[in-house]
Amino acid sequence: MANHAQLTALGRALRLVGEHGEALTATTPDAKLHEVKADLRRALDLLDETVTSAKPTTRCAEHPNGPVDEDAPDRCLLCETRRRTALRTQVNGAYGPPRPATPVEPAPSRYGMSGDRPQPQQRWLPEAWNGQAWQLCGTPRRDRREAELYLAAQRRGPRPAMAYRLVHEFTDYEVLRVWGEPIRVDIEPMGNL
Repeated sequence: MANHAQLTALGRALRLVGEHGEALTATTPDAKLHEVKADLRRALDLLDETVTSAKPTTRCAEHPNGPVDEDAPDRCLLCETRRRTALRTQVNGAYGPPRPATPVEPAPSRYGMSGDRPQPQQRWLPEAWNGQAWQLCGTPRRDRREAELYLAAQRRGPRPAMAYRLVHEFTDYEVLRVWGEPIRVDIEPMGNL
């Protein structure tokens, strides 16, 4: 936003340029034209200092620097899209029926309704022995066969763990099966000597 002093100086420079324009004749000497040129440059420099925002791309007061639609009367794509949508809705009658005054039943959940006592959940947890403790080595599965196939693939992988186990999670934990020997390994390389 320009301040008052800038606007005053710009107005003075533009009035001076206007006076030069009124005084021009066919016999104006080159020295006078150079003076006009210098005053024009000074006015343009003042104008550059005064204008702080980008040049508007549209003729829209709401979105002066918004996206451009050459076919719109105000060149504003956003307003033109809004106008076209309103026209299309009006033509197609897509306003729909009025809302009912009484509240309607809520739509049923796509996951089903929960009972008073929800069904217990069960999962199979694939775990690997890391030398110190059992740790989860994959996503808990809802299907036991899928979890066993996952552990079989892990055992055949490039860097298998020392041991794997499958844990059944169902309100309590129950170890179903253990593969390999879970031997406790000291984390210090020389046995803490």
